[in-house]
Amino acid sequence: MKNGPQDSSLADMSEEVRRARDIIQSFLKSKKILRMYPSNNPIYINTLEDDFNKFKEFFHYRDDLALKIRQNEIYYDAEQIYFSAEKEESLALFFFKDGLREITFRKGLAFEEMEDFLKIISLDFNRDAVDDDIVTLFWEKDFQNIQYVVDDTVLADEDDYEETAVSRIKESEPDEDTLRRAYEDASREEGVVKDVSIVPLSDKDLQQLLSELEKDSQDKTDKLTDILFEIFALPQPKEDYEDLVGFFVNAIEFAIRHGDIQLVTNVLAGLKKVVDDAKAEDERKKCAKRVLLLTGSEPIIGLLGELLDGGQEVEEKVFEDFVKYLDRNAIVPFMKILGELKSIHARKVVIDALILLGTKDIATLSKGLNDSRWYVVRNIIYILRKIGDRRAVDYLMKTVRHGDIRVKKEVIRALGELGGAGVLQTLRDCLDDPDIQVRSSALKALGNIKSEAAKRIVMNKIADKYFKDRDFEEKKEYFEMLSHWKDSEVYDSAVGILKKKTFFGRAKNYENRACAAYCLGLLGNKDALPLLNRFKNDGNKLLREFVHTAMKRIEYGQ
Repeated sequence: MKNGPQDSSLADMSEEVRRARDIIQSFLKSKKILRMYPSNNPIYINTLEDDFNKFKEFFHYRDDLALKIRQNEIYYDAEQIYFSAEKEESLALFFFKDGLREITFRKGLAFEEMEDFLKIISLDFNRDAVDDDIVTLFWEKDFQNIQYVVDDTVLADEDDYEETAVSRIKESEPDEDTLRRAYEDASREEGVVKDVSIVPLSDKDLQQLLSELEKDSQDKTDKLTDILFEIFALPQPKEDYEDLVGFFVNAIEFAIRHGDIQLVTNVLAGLKKVVDDAKAEDERKKCAKRVLLLTGSEPIIGLLGELLDGGQEVEEKVFEDFVKYLDRNAIVPFMKILGELKSIHARKVVIDALILLGTKDIATLSKGLNDSRWYVVRNIIYILRKIGDRRAVDYLMKTVRHGDIRVKKEVIRALGELGGAGVLQTLRDCLDDPDIQVRSSALKALGNIKSEAAKRIVMNKIADKYFKDRDFEEKKEYFEMLSHWKDSEVYDSAVGILKKKTFFGRAKNYENRACAAYCLGLLGNKDALPLLNRFKNDGNKLLREFVHTAMKRIEYGQ
């Protein structure tokens, strides 16, 4: 009887591993399906539903599915659940080459999050017009229930990530000659010192020693800042306040070099109290204000950048509190290091800092839009979009004509979220851009605005005589955006297009009619079922397929 619970536990674990392996296999299948079929195809829809059910089944056992990524393998709970030595279609290498070392799916994973994840991993980064790496695409989606760990050293040189990773491992392995020489050197030195008894340090001893050294440094810095505040509280001659400014700045620099952002925050909090104290002397307030300003200067923010780029982990809440005490003069130094940082983690921390600081001076932050480096401009646009201040619209509209497609896509997205005067005209102009990615971004931005004027722009484009010449996928995207306005005008327009028959250009007209059926399915109005039923056996395969999908969506509320 004693072995009963243990056997049950082992059985559960093997089933858990099996289900994790099933999810990996479903990724491989989905990568192919999502490339082959449009999103309205029943095979596409059924594949995603199967994937989502696999996740739900797994979450009966665990709240997290943590996958460890190696060059050729994927592990779950120390169990290898995937292996492939091939370079072309290896799922492990696909993740590994972009620096991903761990991916965790959490219970509560939404269907849309899973679909976005699968769409990203289904992209053919060698053939598709993809401007970003997989990590950037994950970051832009801002997943709530998908977390990932990235090795920044791999991302430093994207062109030779695989060779670099392998060569580093090989370089770290001592060869036979090195081992022999080390052994011979040790043998010769063995006889030199014979009367010294050496007590080796254990890992625990070394760790304790390091902790003591760090604690000693921390204690001294804390005491120093306490003494500075005690002196600062006493009446001082004007020239002594100047000296105190230097002492405070030196203490802040020392704390940043040693990664103690909490101590810096404590110092700034104490100085801010002095500034806000109505009873404090003017000279004392001036001194405190100057230290706060100098903390946001280029030399100190530069030190902070070096700390972050060196891999120093900073607690998010602590760093946020630190940034809140900085003045708007810190915006320019933060923008400067944003273009110099190498690690993704460091850039994200700085971007979050600029989102907080940018609210204090939109005009200064917007100067970053003039930077010569496209990635800095795109990050500034992202920051302005996250701030959500419509005062940024005038600055952003000047960036729509930027030469880099990635920048244009980001600024169009920002304009769609911010809205404001002049935005609709700019987005309408972008609908005729030569690049399909720009046109698609502009269309999505109009759908995001959802105003009557935005709807009119979309409907007018569909009614334009040249609309029939657009690519089918682009047409479908127009009708998908149109379905965002669930009103009678949109419904009547889609019904009219579905009914329309022509003698000339029938193939293009069939595409329009199929898109109209797609739109009716998205609208979900059951009044459309009798009309759709008339065309479910139509001789045109494309129309017939889209009608079936629309009817299924309406009938079952998919």
